[in-house]
Amino acid sequence: MNIDAVTPLRQRMVEDMNARKLCAQTQRGHIHSCKRFAEFLKRSPDTATTEDIRRFQLHLSETGMSICNRNRIMTGVKFLLLTLRRPDLAAEIYHIREPQKIPQVMSPDETRRVLAVATSLKACVALSLCYGCGLRAGEVVRLKVKHIDSAQKIIRIEQSKSRKDRNVMLSPEMIDLLRQWWKARRGFDAHTTPLQERWLFPGRKPGMPMTTRQLNRLFHEAADGAGIKKGVTLHALRHFFATHLLERGTDIRIIQALLGHDKLDTTARYTRVATGMIASIKSPLDLLSQPRRKPGKKPDNGEKDSPPT
Repeated sequence: MNIDAVTPLRQRMVEDMNARKLCAQTQRGHIHSCKRFAEFLKRSPDTATTEDIRRFQLHLSETGMSICNRNRIMTGVKFLLLTLRRPDLAAEIYHIREPQKIPQVMSPDETRRVLAVATSLKACVALSLCYGCGLRAGEVVRLKVKHIDSAQKIIRIEQSKSRKDRNVMLSPEMIDLLRQWWKARRGFDAHTTPLQERWLFPGRKPGMPMTTRQLNRLFHEAADGAGIKKGVTLHALRHFFATHLLERGTDIRIIQALLGHDKLDTTARYTRVATGMIASIKSPLDLLSQPRRKPGKKPDNGEKDSPPT
C-alpha cells in the first residue's frame, strides 16, 4: 500500500471524525478498517468502485471473520466513503444481523467466590465496583477522588459511553472497601496532583490510570482462582449486577437508570438471563398433577350467597 498516497485522505478523515466528536478508540478502529480496505485494493481508497465494495464484502465473508468484526470494519469504510462524498458507494455497504446470544451468568455465590480470591486489595476493590455498582471497565479505571461522594452515598460517572453522565449508588460496604484501598494506595502523586484529581487506581505510567487490560487480567486471575468454569468476562460483572437486582425485585426502570441505558428495551434483555426469575416460574406440567377443582364450587369466603331476586 502506498502510504504517501493515503496520508492526505487519512488527515481529511481524522478531521471529519474530530468534527463529529468521535472518541479516540472509535477513530483508531475506523483508521484500521480503512487501512485494511486499502490493502485489499492495493491502491488508494478514493479510487474505489461499486465492484470493489462488493468484492471486499465477499472477501471478509470468505475469511471466516465474525459478524461483529465484519460489521465494524464496514462501518469504518462507510465513514471513509462519506468523507469522500461518495454516498452512492456508501449505499452499497450492508450490515449483517448479529445472532442474539444469552451470556453465561454466575450465581451470587459464585460472584462472592471470585471477589474473595482476588489477588490483591486493589483487584478486590476494582472488581467490586464492576459488580456492586454496575460499572464498565473503562468507567472503573477512570474514577477519581472527586467522583466519590460519601455524604450522598453516590458515585458520579462522567462522560461515559455516548458522552453521558450518571450517578450510581455507593453502598456502606463499598465505602469501607474504598477507604481500605485509599489507606493502602501508594501516594506517589501526593505532591504533583491535587487530591480531587487523583486517580483511584493509578497505572504504571506516571499520571495515567490503570488500563482496562490490566483490570481484565485481574478478573480472569480471580475467576480461575475461584474455579469458575463458565466462559465469563469482566464485562459480565455488569450483567450480573443487573440480573441479580432484577431477581431481587428491583424495578427495571431503576436498573435502567443505574446502567445508563437510553432505551428500556436494552435493559429488558436481562430478563432473558435472570435465571432465578426463570427457575421460579411454575411450569404448566406441574399443574397437571394437582387435583382438579370441581366445576361450580366456589371458595369459602365466609359469606352466604344472597337469595335471587
